[in-house]
Amino acid sequence: MTSGKMPLILDNSMSGDAMQVDLDDVDDLFGDGAPLALPPRPISKRLRQRLDDLRERGCCQGVAWSKTGTIASITPDGQQLQLRYIRADNKDAVFSLSEPTTFTPWASLPGGPLVHLTWGPVNSELAVIDAVGRVLILSFHVNLNRPMLSRKWDSDPLDDSQSIVGTYWLPNMPVANPRSPSYTISYAPAIRNGNGNDYKFQMSPIISASPSHPHPSKSALICITTSGMLKMFWSQNTGKIEETTLELENVTTAEDQVTHAAVCSDKTKTLMIGMVTACKQLRLVQVAINWGASKPEGTQNVPPVNQVLSPTLSKRHLTVTSWFEPNSNDSHLDSSLSKVTHIAMLPAIFNGQTKEWSPVVVLTVRSIVPEPNSPYAQEAQSIIDRWELLSDQQQTVNSAFEQLGTRRHVVGSTAPNGNRLKKLDSVVVNKIVMTVNLVNFGKAICFAYSDGSVEYRDRFTMGELYRETNFDRINSILDIGFSQGGELSCLQMALSPTNFSLVQLCENGQMKWHSINYTLADVASMTEAQVSAVVAGFTISTAQAASHGVNIDDILAVARTFACKETFAVDWVKALTQLMKITVDYTEDAPHDHLIKNSALQMCFSIMNYLGWKGDLKPRQALGKLSMLALNIRNIVIMITLSSNVIPINTKSTMTPLDEPEAVSALVGCVKWSTDLLCWLCDSLFCLFDDAKFMGLLKHNQSAPMIAYLNSQNEIALHLILSSATRGLLSAICRRITLLDSFSTKAISWYENREKANANNNPSDPRTAAHAALYAAYQSIRRYTSSTLVKADEFDKLLTGLGADIRSAYNSTLAALGEQPARTANNGQHPQGQNATRPDASQETIARGRQHCELSILLLQAPPPLFIAVVDKFFNKELKEFRAHSEVAKLYFADYSILEINDGPRTLAKKRASGVRVDLFKRIEILRKPSGGPGTHGANNKAQIPWRVCARCASVMEDLAMINHKPGLSFLLRQQNNCSCGGRMAILPQEEAKHH
Repeated sequence: MTSGKMPLILDNSMSGDAMQVDLDDVDDLFGDGAPLALPPRPISKRLRQRLDDLRERGCCQGVAWSKTGTIASITPDGQQLQLRYIRADNKDAVFSLSEPTTFTPWASLPGGPLVHLTWGPVNSELAVIDAVGRVLILSFHVNLNRPMLSRKWDSDPLDDSQSIVGTYWLPNMPVANPRSPSYTISYAPAIRNGNGNDYKFQMSPIISASPSHPHPSKSALICITTSGMLKMFWSQNTGKIEETTLELENVTTAEDQVTHAAVCSDKTKTLMIGMVTACKQLRLVQVAINWGASKPEGTQNVPPVNQVLSPTLSKRHLTVTSWFEPNSNDSHLDSSLSKVTHIAMLPAIFNGQTKEWSPVVVLTVRSIVPEPNSPYAQEAQSIIDRWELLSDQQQTVNSAFEQLGTRRHVVGSTAPNGNRLKKLDSVVVNKIVMTVNLVNFGKAICFAYSDGSVEYRDRFTMGELYRETNFDRINSILDIGFSQGGELSCLQMALSPTNFSLVQLCENGQMKWHSINYTLADVASMTEAQVSAVVAGFTISTAQAASHGVNIDDILAVARTFACKETFAVDWVKALTQLMKITVDYTEDAPHDHLIKNSALQMCFSIMNYLGWKGDLKPRQALGKLSMLALNIRNIVIMITLSSNVIPINTKSTMTPLDEPEAVSALVGCVKWSTDLLCWLCDSLFCLFDDAKFMGLLKHNQSAPMIAYLNSQNEIALHLILSSATRGLLSAICRRITLLDSFSTKAISWYENREKANANNNPSDPRTAAHAALYAAYQSIRRYTSSTLVKADEFDKLLTGLGADIRSAYNSTLAALGEQPARTANNGQHPQGQNATRPDASQETIARGRQHCELSILLLQAPPPLFIAVVDKFFNKELKEFRAHSEVAKLYFADYSILEINDGPRTLAKKRASGVRVDLFKRIEILRKPSGGPGTHGANNKAQIPWRVCARCASVMEDLAMINHKPGLSFLLRQQNNCSCGGRMAILPQEEAKHH
């Protein structure tokens, strides 16, 4: 029996057979062969109100996501600002949306409710705008959920004509060669090699022609008011935010008022401003910015920091058009009933193949919704209109007009070319557009709809993107089987800067977070081709985020789904290292500064650290252990190095943090952690020395069995000293400990001699108390450095000898790799003079070979066979001699809990019972005690110091910045804005701190 056929047994005396009735054609009885469909979802009152807000003003975005991870939103009543972020739970390492932190630095809002939020591209600046156009600027460079006030709005006028209808932040200036145009790198697409699973990444420069602040670390906010005024809020060299204005339009009537405005950059390094007026006109104005700063000759072409800026603005009216054009596809009735809800300016894009710039495009959205009690069956629609800005040939101007004076603030007396807006075909979508975003360097447009769906369209053709999977050419993570969307009844939506997730404000007032989902297959049953495509997609997105300083937490949140795939993390880091050309080879005795400043390598460690972490009370994978130690060592090296820096106190005096008791006390825990690390490392190596099976594997010709055995034991000590990157970090921390030991010895001697010479000093003198506190802090450092079971300088010598052996093995083994390129380079005629190509070709090949080997070691994979002889010699000679002078038993039974590296069942049970955490900054154990009852008093009930928590790895530290304002400690704390893993820090509420 086929579907849709139902046998009806009818009494048929003629044939006696049953009659078959086809139910698929029942609709024909009513004259309509179309299938039945459910009626459209009715438009709610809150959605209608939201559309009214979008039509009334162009600036009413109440949800915004910053590049550093803060999600800001306006409460439904418009009176408060709420701050959220996505954070990894310390119990299972799964990301979720945090609880909101309410921020209200204002006592009242005389200018009406908050209406708009917009994030700047640098310094995590958030502009908060109220109904009358007052602008408050907050800075989030320290914490995700506790900002600092950068600009107050108390002096802004309470005038409705100043309400803001459009905003735009100038992008930060890329620091590049002044002789070449500014550009950023696009790391897409990834092209599959034939029918295999390997991908080749095609990088290309994206030319940037936008005006920017003269200093790369600063931006400027452009605001357009309803009265046609442009306001630019910019940062002076003193850090003070100042304001410069320019009248774009002379608004005299209500019909001339601007309702929506948008800004983009042009190829001439000017701004193109599109404005929609109340009388349905679309006006375009070009604005130039002159910062009044001389640019000296140099690589960075940046004016001096102390140079006073004095920007001026100038304008040029380009063209005017209207929706009521004779050739418009829209009827007059539709245009009069629907109003503009969005406007976007699509900047000019340089085509590297044709060497031409695409025209600027103006895009507007008009939404039509059926009336509440309409008798007609109408569907909600959004009409997307587009215009191209074209330049015609130069116009001839009557000589009489040339004699007229030009208006002030006009660029040029006459336009050299006539400009016009060419209307393109409109696009009609049977949904309500809630948000419009430009993505992929302006090449694609993202539309978010009220039903929670998200749609990407090509900027040039307006065709839908990512509708089908494409493993051969990957431009986006959405090309390879990922889908994106939210819940129904969406009022507002904000995409993350990585486009890996979104937040939406629902009609019930709740904020929801949704990451992209893999829908092509179940993760456990993915094919090798699918895994390779996913790795390529993650690599492109991560490299793009890193090059723009974008937080990658939501990328890691999605990557958690694939952590069960054995090689996923390794393949991801390998591809990322090759794509971004990240240095992991530090075999040569390069300065440690190069290694410490390698932020891209820190990001790779952070990826491995997160994917190897399953929660604080669960065992870590070996890759997670190695990366966790590497990140912490790097952080301590930076902190000890900065403690010896000279910092200004005022215009006449300076100091170093080592002169301040609080700063030196903070270093005590770091010294204890570092010496414990060296002891643990030696104990682990000694255990391997006593392991007969491991020592037997050193007699093999291949290193794979040795590495397989170490991985099965979750052992990382040998990898820490074999990898040149981690060996360099260990050497750096050994030398910092030796430096502090020497400095503390001298300081203690100086204070003791001073005490003898000034025995009659007044004990109540504050200087005497400060000297005593500093003396005690240095004594604590000296106590740890002198009593440690492993001396830092002796261990550094052990590492230096191992590094020399590895370097020698590389030179002898890889020399054959350099012979062929050198031989090829020497074929043909020799150039006159010294031939510099011979060593370059061979050395480059050897360097590539070393980089490949070092990357394998860092990722816990088998190194080349040459390492077997090196390791065998190290264990049977250098380590054996070092062990003979060590207290092996004491090392074995020592307590290494401060390192959080041992994760056996008994250790984790003890940690769970105690609830103790290790402070990220001071490296001491801290504990959040339960609050006392109303009747408790005494010292044990004193106010507890708030905690800061890393959103990525859940590490914690006490918020000392709120209780201590000493310059030395404050200087060190400013370097701790980010966690050692690179994640951002947030203030942990009291009720959540007790669960950490």
